[in-house]
Amino acid sequence: MVAWIKKSARLASLALAIAGIILVPATLAAGRPNILLIVSDDQGWPDLGCMGLKAIQTPHLDRLAKDGVRLTNYYVTWPACTPSRSSILTGRQPLRNGLYDMVRNDLVNYGHRYSEQEYATSPEMTIGLDPREITIGNVLQSAGYRCGMVGKWDMGQARRYLPLQRGFDFFYGHGNNGIDYYTHERYGIHSMFAGNARSKSDQGVYATDLFKREALRFIRENQERPWFLYLCFNAPHGASSFGPDEKNPKSRSGVQAPDEYVAKYRDAKLSENLKRYYAAVTCMDDAIGEVLALIRQRGEEHNTLVIFQSDTGGSGNGGNAPLRGQKSTLWEGGLRVPFIARWPGKIPPGRVSDEFLTTLELLPTLATAAGAAPPRGVQLDGYDMLPTLAGSAASLRKEMFWEFREQKAARIGNYKWLESEQGRGLFDLATDIGEKSDLTSKQAEIATDIAARWAAWRKQMHETEPRGPFRDY
Repeated sequence: MVAWIKKSARLASLALAIAGIILVPATLAAGRPNILLIVSDDQGWPDLGCMGLKAIQTPHLDRLAKDGVRLTNYYVTWPACTPSRSSILTGRQPLRNGLYDMVRNDLVNYGHRYSEQEYATSPEMTIGLDPREITIGNVLQSAGYRCGMVGKWDMGQARRYLPLQRGFDFFYGHGNNGIDYYTHERYGIHSMFAGNARSKSDQGVYATDLFKREALRFIRENQERPWFLYLCFNAPHGASSFGPDEKNPKSRSGVQAPDEYVAKYRDAKLSENLKRYYAAVTCMDDAIGEVLALIRQRGEEHNTLVIFQSDTGGSGNGGNAPLRGQKSTLWEGGLRVPFIARWPGKIPPGRVSDEFLTTLELLPTLATAAGAAPPRGVQLDGYDMLPTLAGSAASLRKEMFWEFREQKAARIGNYKWLESEQGRGLFDLATDIGEKSDLTSKQAEIATDIAARWAAWRKQMHETEPRGPFRDY
């Protein structure tokens, strides 16, 4: 069994290397589709109506899945926001691109309220994605695309880190990893940007509505050349506030949602917090529906590749069953996320695929779709997954490795190996998606082999050209 796994991994590595070189097939380079990449925040793997596991209302995303493909075996590279999003943007493992932990001020955990002066020199203002890293914005902008970023950026807030300096022509959103949905403050510091400057002009308006408005604006104002919109909602992440604020009556801790959306779950047997979580997802779904409707009205639906995914596993709102664990763990509930893709004429409708894929595939896939050249001299960790999304080829991904602080995990084929403070073991995901039955004693040779592969991967990450902000070099 181990010999077979090693052989398949070598073949996958060879295929990955080839795919990293040949990113622009002639059949696709002739097309210039618009690209809409939508990312939600902490939305769990089961938290779509079309999954059929929860009474959560997501009719627009359900229709998107019906018109395209939904993946059930899709992973992020880190079980929390910042490093996960760094891989979405760069196509590289967090340990390779340098942003392998959170960009946040942890004193808020103890109730500390930063002054403007303190905030100016805090981690949230002084660190971010290494300026040497090439983003998908850079790649598509160089190929002639008009690139917009709306919503949660989370790659740093100093000007050198903001989207307009990272390959994007348009930016409206927040630079850090969380805000209050109404005040747009992060623990008392105003955090909404229009371009390179903070703006309070929309304070008091629900963030999802603002991101919808700006997404619609970007699409309407770009008709002369193909566009790429990176649309990142902060929903359904909890609000980054200390709780109720007398000056802002809608401010509260936990997930925030408009009253009219909470009312949609009035008769559901749910806790109040869970009703707000479901409501935030449904409100986001309506916003996505309006964006998709505009694309349809403009006659661009058949020439637009739309991708939707969450940035991490669910944070525990309502649970991630049948998956084990949640955000900030390396169990499946922290790493496996919902994914939908639609591209009429290229991706057949109504497909549900169990192929093994990750966010590392996004940059090479979007580059291929756009006919864009891959970044020169950059080691990517993924490959074009369009053939797999279309159902014409099996996934080339056979293995994946994770490090979350002192926790380790790997997936080789259907085997998942994990060592963490929450537990450890070897699991066969083909028969045990809930990671309940530890096979270490029965399959000790496989467990040992996967642990050795994880160590070899970690050594490779250490030997790669160093990037900041966390690495010591």
